[in-house]
Amino acid sequence: MIDQCDILAALRWHVDIGCDEAIGDEPVDWASFTARPLVARAPAPTPGGPMPGGGMAGGAMPGSARPAAAARASYAATPAPTQPLGASEAGASARARAKEARTLAELEAALRDFDGCPLKATAMNTVFADGNPQASIMLIGEAPGEDEDRQGKPFVGVSGKLLDRMLAQVGLDRGKVYISNILPWRPPGNRSPTQAEIAACLPFLERHVELIAPKVLVPLGGTSAKTLLNRAEGITRLRGQWFDYASPGLPGPVPVIPMLHPAYLLRNPIAKREAWRDLLTLAQRFGA
Repeated sequence: MIDQCDILAALRWHVDIGCDEAIGDEPVDWASFTARPLVARAPAPTPGGPMPGGGMAGGAMPGSARPAAAARASYAATPAPTQPLGASEAGASARARAKEARTLAELEAALRDFDGCPLKATAMNTVFADGNPQASIMLIGEAPGEDEDRQGKPFVGVSGKLLDRMLAQVGLDRGKVYISNILPWRPPGNRSPTQAEIAACLPFLERHVELIAPKVLVPLGGTSAKTLLNRAEGITRLRGQWFDYASPGLPGPVPVIPMLHPAYLLRNPIAKREAWRDLLTLAQRFGA
């Protein structure tokens, strides 16, 4: 008999390893699940020799070959499971799909149809963007969290509310900025994205920036800053400095000012003074 303490311990263990979302309406017992039954092939009998289970190879025994033949036919007719795209294939597919997009709606549709990133299989929603596509300022975070995954919008959780308050202090809101992420799907357990996941989704982000053509890019956090600027330094070294972002689909280089991620500020409140300094720098340069 399993008691309540054991059940709670099992739930805590699942949450600790990142299994904190239910992605199906009904539970599945994966321990008893088999995709395709394997059929052992019997060795070919020697002419005139004994058949497995009795009989001789020279004469047919009624029904003896039918079950094996039927099983082999059933196995052959079962479609093979779809294999995930490799890293190079995923990157090539993403570049081709992103390049074909001429509007934000086409880019979002291409992203939703893209199967080259395994995070899509565990996420509840594709988180594309929020805010004003005509805005001069484009903010780019890392990846959706639990609240973002549920609602399908970036920065709507606790860190998103902090971001809204920060923007309000310099006269900005979501009607005056445009917000997206490096990744459109939540990593399980809010873990950091892997390089393979970033590489698979990067062509969509690059095309996203080209279609928005902002006057300034604001990467929020180290992952976003290092990805956009292709640099190895951490966010504490990059924040508050001006860089340039170039892309063939843009009319010219776009100024970039990395800032601390709101989630980092929640964990380290003393860093809010640096974030405030960076916000003032942004507001002064672009008249926010």
